Amino acid sequence: MREAQNIREMEQTGVDWMGFIFYPKSPRFVSKVPEYLPQKTKRIGVFVNESVENTLKIAKLFQLDFVQLHGDESPEFCDELGKNGLKIIKAFSVENEFPSEKVSNYNGKCDYFLFDTKTNLHGGSGKKFNWDILSEYNGETPFLLSGGISMEDVESIREFNHPKCIGIDINSKFEISPTLKDVEVVKRFIGKIREPRAKNQD
Repeated sequence: MREAQNIREMEQTGVDWMGFIFYPKSPRFVSKVPEYLPQKTKRIGVFVNESVENTLKIAKLFQLDFVQLHGDESPEFCDELGKNGLKIIKAFSVENEFPSEKVSNYNGKCDYFLFDTKTNLHGGSGKKFNWDILSEYNGETPFLLSGGISMEDVESIREFNHPKCIGIDINSKFEISPTLKDVEVVKRFIGKIREPRAKNQD
């Protein structure tokens, strides 16, 4: 997110968290504090291989609730940020196999994981990976499901069942242009995701 009015509108949709990207090479890069920042929705700062010092500085400026790390940040890097009072989401790329060994190194160092589609970029591919691979994840850290999720995935998401999945990350498939979200489409998506299941499906 970047535009003040769009941030206000999105906050009214009932989203739980809202992302602000601090990676200069991204078309969604936030270079200055918007005129409005969400008051009820949690603020998530997305970083790629940033220094501890700059991450802490930006987190304070934007009063971030979480930092989401999409680069090659080490477990020790995550631990250092955590010791400075930040809550950590570490993103992992998933392709044909679940990166069990790599993920296990971050146990106890992060508050949440995020599983995204592997690309040559740092996320933002707009593509999905095979969610069945996540059955191999048996860690204790809760995770977010990410990667090219769109309105067409509502039923698949409702059927997806993993005890540690606590949320869905949506982005490019809900944009009119980079950072500008289609508020009405997001509202419909949230409404359908949160619809109570029929009793015979329980």
